[in-house]
Amino acid sequence: MISTAVRAAATAALLLVAYFIVPVENRPHEAVGLRLGFSLALFVAVLANEIRLIAIHRRPILRAGVAMATVIPLFLILFSWIYLTLSRSDPAAFGERLTRASALYFTVTVFSTVGFGDIVPRVDPARLVVTVQMLADLAMFAVVIRLILGAVSRGADRQKASAE
Repeated sequence: MISTAVRAAATAALLLVAYFIVPVENRPHEAVGLRLGFSLALFVAVLANEIRLIAIHRRPILRAGVAMATVIPLFLILFSWIYLTLSRSDPAAFGERLTRASALYFTVTVFSTVGFGDIVPRVDPARLVVTVQMLADLAMFAVVIRLILGAVSRGADRQKASAE
């Protein structure tokens, strides 16, 4: 159980470190929709893999903890990356030019529905991405957690069936 907690924390930390050290290129010619589509496709692929791993794991509840420590930080970091690249390609996109830390901060305030209002989207593409994040946040709370719990249930049922 401790090794699972360490693995979950290490996964989240690795994603966060990668966010802060991987160079972000300023490519204003890349459409926001392309970045958003790529990010959401990557997230869905990772989520599908995590659900598969939970269902076949010998301890599905513990594996679900690792999955949550992977998918939630990945979700936040992907939106932070989108906001950061959007701010770099269009400095007027937000009320201030975003740094890596402020993009992550903004993403978490939107995710947590706190919305302090100190950073705000100022142009339509930024507003649309924030709207997509808000809708995806709702899906994250409802659908993703349900999918993970369903995978835990299937894994537990599989274990019971093989024990009989």
